[in-house]
Amino acid sequence: MGNTDSMMVQKRMARFRPEEWSMIDGVFDRLQGGSGASGNAGAVKTLKLEVLQSSMGDLASDSMLKRIYQCMCSIDLGNTGQPGAASGAGREQLIVFLADTLRGTAEERAPLVMVMSHNAVGVPDVVPCEQVASFLQDLISAVVQILIRRGRLQGWKPEHMGDTSMGVKLLAEQMCSELRPSDQGSCDVSCLEDWIFRVFQVSLYLEILVAEGLNVSLNSWTAPSLLPPCRDTHWKDLKCLLDIPTLMFLAPQLPDSYSAPWRLVFSTHLHGESFTKMVLGLMHHGPTVLLIKDTKGHVFGGFASQAWEMKPQFQGDSRCFLFSVFPALRVYTATGYNDHFMYLNQHQQTMPNGLGMGGQHDYFGLWLDGDFGQGHSRARPKCTTYGSPQLSADEDFTLDSVEVWAVGKPPQPAEGEEEESKKSILNVDPEVQALMELTGKTLHSEGFSELEEDFD
Repeated sequence: MGNTDSMMVQKRMARFRPEEWSMIDGVFDRLQGGSGASGNAGAVKTLKLEVLQSSMGDLASDSMLKRIYQCMCSIDLGNTGQPGAASGAGREQLIVFLADTLRGTAEERAPLVMVMSHNAVGVPDVVPCEQVASFLQDLISAVVQILIRRGRLQGWKPEHMGDTSMGVKLLAEQMCSELRPSDQGSCDVSCLEDWIFRVFQVSLYLEILVAEGLNVSLNSWTAPSLLPPCRDTHWKDLKCLLDIPTLMFLAPQLPDSYSAPWRLVFSTHLHGESFTKMVLGLMHHGPTVLLIKDTKGHVFGGFASQAWEMKPQFQGDSRCFLFSVFPALRVYTATGYNDHFMYLNQHQQTMPNGLGMGGQHDYFGLWLDGDFGQGHSRARPKCTTYGSPQLSADEDFTLDSVEVWAVGKPPQPAEGEEEESKKSILNVDPEVQALMELTGKTLHSEGFSELEEDFD
């Protein structure tokens, strides 16, 4: 840190540890050296857009790089000698940019986000929400590229997952839904400051892009794990309903204690359309995430905080929630109105047979019939348990596909129960088996022991 640095730069450098000063102070020269730029020895050195493209071009889109470049050039150092956008970003502007993106407060980051969202050169007074959403799409796309190119997918396979570009748009829209704009739909600096303070992902994603893209290796910073680990999943024949941005949104919604690797324990694409096979995946693997796609393209589901039990009573706790993935990415948590969190029943004559979450019998926020293939999402005006709207395209829907992901530690069977738990419900209860045979029902559970071995 030189004695000729401005007071603004000295204050910014004070945010870093002494052993980090040389790293921050050296970023400018390192970028200059890697750009192949040359000039007069006496000329003021600046960073041009081409330098950022050379350093970050494999991670961020050209539009995102232009946003960063314009942001650096717009930083006001309080002196008349600073370079402008036409001549490039100076060393002190870069240091202020690094300090505010990596260690800044919401108040300091808000003007940077304002400039990066703006579609023109200069520092605006307000920006429309649509421009903020466009900035977010560029930012999220860059973070996804970092996960892919730096090998941080944690076992997930994007080529066997949903549309990443659509996931980026949905996540950007979800984050923008937290904005509190003016009546004209525009955001000033105070609006963005409030938003950045409440929506932690804005700062997190910006920090990841700057640290990774500019290769700023700080001793006190470790790249966060944005995705849960994925284990024991057969990807070969799978096209799963999740995409990377949706995972980036859903994973933090789970309670902190649910850090076990996600494992696919049921998929209609792999295991067929069988309610009983789905139940096997639900009952023996602890907490789960259920994903449903209806035939009209809506994708939604629910998180069960504990292993499902087959019984005619409601179960679960207030950590359960419902969510929507498409056409909007949203999470709906417990309202406290009732405790109808989870319901799973089969082979009963007097109670509904199927799987439900929220609401009440015959009026669930999410319901799958025990006969499989049909379900409903009834919420007029909202589900009493979760406050969710209708999740499916139609109130009564037809299934396209279903997935069950185990997301927590599976329950440990009591001594002597391990072998018993391997048996199908039809083998355990011969009366149920006999009843189904008398009524002409097909015993779909035959051969399930092999399925459970695959799951385990």
